[in-house]
Amino acid sequence: MKYDFDTIIDRRSSDSVKWDVGANELPMWVADMDFPTAPEIWEALAKRLAHGVFGYADVSAQWRRAYVDWWRDRHGLTMEEENLVFCTGVIPALSSAVRKFTTPNENVLIQTPVYGTFYNCIVNNGCRAQECALRYENGEYSMDFEELERCMADPQTSLMILCNPHNPTGNIWSREDLAKVGELAKKHGVIVLSDEIHCDITAPGSGYVPFASVSETCREVSITCIAPTKTFNLAGLHTAAAYSANPVLRHKIWRAVNTDECGEPGSFAETAAVAAFTEGGPWLDEMRAYVFENRRLVADTLRAELPEVFVVPGEATYLLWIDITAMNGNSEEIAHFLREKTGLFLSDGRHFGDTGAEHLRMNVACPRALCEDGVRRLIDGLRMWKDRNLQ
Repeated sequence: MKYDFDTIIDRRSSDSVKWDVGANELPMWVADMDFPTAPEIWEALAKRLAHGVFGYADVSAQWRRAYVDWWRDRHGLTMEEENLVFCTGVIPALSSAVRKFTTPNENVLIQTPVYGTFYNCIVNNGCRAQECALRYENGEYSMDFEELERCMADPQTSLMILCNPHNPTGNIWSREDLAKVGELAKKHGVIVLSDEIHCDITAPGSGYVPFASVSETCREVSITCIAPTKTFNLAGLHTAAAYSANPVLRHKIWRAVNTDECGEPGSFAETAAVAAFTEGGPWLDEMRAYVFENRRLVADTLRAELPEVFVVPGEATYLLWIDITAMNGNSEEIAHFLREKTGLFLSDGRHFGDTGAEHLRMNVACPRALCEDGVRRLIDGLRMWKDRNLQ
């Protein structure tokens, strides 16, 4: 490999949210990587830093072209440069959109289990989180379209936040599934906000389907939120974009993020995004291969040593959704027990809604040695939990 993913970087002294833990603890929870970003991005940022002047910034035609080219070449989505709107992050864009496209006490539809901050975007803006549970059968997730239509048909439902690919399950939604979502949204007058921040982190050989690429209907009813931050470990630089081909929706999301003052880039936001999307491809391809080997390592080790606990199959994200139903305890109790007894810090599945109460989420975007340490702590801790319950 050209790039180094094995070296362990000490992040405890870097004001890291993830690594604000005890000396013997191993955090594998929040969704950022323990890899340095691509060297090509470092170099671009270093050049910008050397300029020495950091006044007010704006995005340029180069920024727009970088997004357009990446999504065309990597994902088969044709975007018009003028329909891209800069925002400081996907979550700020989602929150702004909830405020703009709803009135208080309306429903915002989400498919659970799902990224817990979606709840904050909804509830903190005076709306109700309308939970449409994904169907979970034989250890796999799928969309429940009968329930989805029932939820969309509610006249109080004006907005849906779609997670594509899905966090935490790792599902890559098919073109057929997304087409059905678009048709139902059009039928019932629901706007679709598609969070596609995990789109680049897919299994080697697998790609995702952008919602707006599926059909003219999907393009017209949707706003897509995208960013280089998850893909290239740049969350602290606050750089993202919203896209809509619908001129009315595009204008409204532009007004929303600027009204909320989250539409102005910092001095490094454009530099990082342009470098990522124009030079970061080779690094990304190697990172994906490395991360999915970590995914395989955890799944295979559990299968061999603790087969009643398993990783839900998924072809996207560096986040494992682990079914602990056989452990006879809820995720909050077991996550707390694991951290107390082994130092392993995983995400409690209840953070993703009540349907996650028998799952844990594990971040494996880390050097192989940390991944091996993590799965060892997980198995040892779950065995201790079993032994305690048998006494």
